[in-house]
Amino acid sequence: MLKIPVGISACLMGEKVRHNGGHKRDAYINGTLSSYFSFHGFCPEVGIGLGIPRPAIRLVASDGGVRAVGSRDSKFDVTEALEDYSRQQFPLIEQYSGMIVKRASPSCGMERVKIYNDKNMPHPDGTGIFTREIMARFPLLPVEEEGRLGDPGLRENFIQRVFIYHRWRTEYAPELSVTKLTDFHARHKLIFMSHDQDRSRELGRIAAKARSENLESVAAEYIASVMATLKKVATRKNHMNVLQHIQGYLKRQLDSDDKQELVDVFERYRCGEIPLIVPITLLKHHFRKAPDEYIEQSWYLSPYPEQLKLRNLV
Repeated sequence: MLKIPVGISACLMGEKVRHNGGHKRDAYINGTLSSYFSFHGFCPEVGIGLGIPRPAIRLVASDGGVRAVGSRDSKFDVTEALEDYSRQQFPLIEQYSGMIVKRASPSCGMERVKIYNDKNMPHPDGTGIFTREIMARFPLLPVEEEGRLGDPGLRENFIQRVFIYHRWRTEYAPELSVTKLTDFHARHKLIFMSHDQDRSRELGRIAAKARSENLESVAAEYIASVMATLKKVATRKNHMNVLQHIQGYLKRQLDSDDKQELVDVFERYRCGEIPLIVPITLLKHHFRKAPDEYIEQSWYLSPYPEQLKLRNLV
């Protein structure tokens, strides 16, 4: 498979671009994920001409909003420079299907970046200037911090979003039709159900509105709702509903012992005794013996390469 293009904070790739001349190379990103993602690095602070090493900057609240200024010299203000640099990268970032940014960075942090008030007290409720501009311009783009990728649920959620967004962006959107929109929804419906049952039904209603004369507006509404739905981390309860739904496609093919085995495995998963990969593997085994066209076309059982082993821990 062709690697998916993803933007990334350059320090996470091991580039020595941090203010102290160091890096924050991430082993998981440079190991496992690099087999599937083609990474393209950004360092906004170097991009605006700051040297290595350089004085550290931080976010400060002011009457004019949040500013990026020197930690020791508040007159050293690089806010507009960072904003301009961010906008200059828009044509590049438009080609990417995800972004991984450096946690807590005043330029790259996604959330909970410290903002200092006029009493020099920090409050962790900010977003780095670069990432703020990117998320505002590309609200559908999956964005995540490297620190949060250590959480199995958040890691699986982000990588799934990247694969789905990339699929939409490269395989469906370029030559979209009502038929293709319907196909996209049908193939991802079970995934949507695992994130939010109500939103999945709403997505179906949006997709059903598509006609040749309103396709552009309906598709924009649809994919925006898709990406918002996928931001919600799938729950064990919702996965249980999907697993039981899928089991219904085997009701005529399984004998009583096989059905009971599935029930037992599903219950063990519901109780947290086994990870999702176990019932998924068992279902795949049965569908190899008794193929079903709808399940075969659905992305739920194999939403991304199995080698990523994301469902081994959720």
